[in-house]
Amino acid sequence: MATQEQYRELARQLSATAAIQRDLGRALPADCPPASAIVLMVLNRHGEMRMSKLAELLSIDMSVTSRHAAHVAERGWIDRQPDPQDKRSRLLRINARGRSLLDEVADRYTEVLAHYLSDWSDADLGQLNTLLARLRGSFGDCRARPSPFAAPPPRAPAADLAAAPAPTTAVPAPDPGPVPVPGPDPAPAVEPDPGPPPSADDDITRTPAKR
Repeated sequence: MATQEQYRELARQLSATAAIQRDLGRALPADCPPASAIVLMVLNRHGEMRMSKLAELLSIDMSVTSRHAAHVAERGWIDRQPDPQDKRSRLLRINARGRSLLDEVADRYTEVLAHYLSDWSDADLGQLNTLLARLRGSFGDCRARPSPFAAPPPRAPAADLAAAPAPTTAVPAPDPGPVPVPGPDPAPAVEPDPGPPPSADDDITRTPAKR
């Protein structure tokens, strides 16, 4: 069984990979930030969908999703068509230009990885891919359940609590609702901030060719 020190070292190594993600992000075209690439990737994987579905898969709110969708639409990478079942909604669909851009992104990522990992053997790369996939699988779909390790909300200062009027009636405890049930991961986990690039697990990178 792993020791606490091994878990601490793993946490340090995972934190250090942020620099790798930044390097990969710099390889993206100037007008395609990581968040835009992720939007295209999700549409390419799951096909035509409404904005609400895209927001659900990205785990971000509708206003942020709308901005990302507008960015890729303005550049001609997706098509927006009226939804025949709901005229108030539009269907989003990646087009040929968007798929071509994803191919370009994959080629750029592959070039970066091949440069830095040129001295790795095929066996080393295969083992890394296997372990990373296993790591992600161990966490499951993090969006489908609250984290048991989430920090509690900050407590109000004592002065504010003292100034607050006492309730005149007992306040019932809020209903926690049904416990979310984890399911299969429908899409890559996505951060709303266009910082880290999409992960290799999301099928937009290819294994670098052995030099």
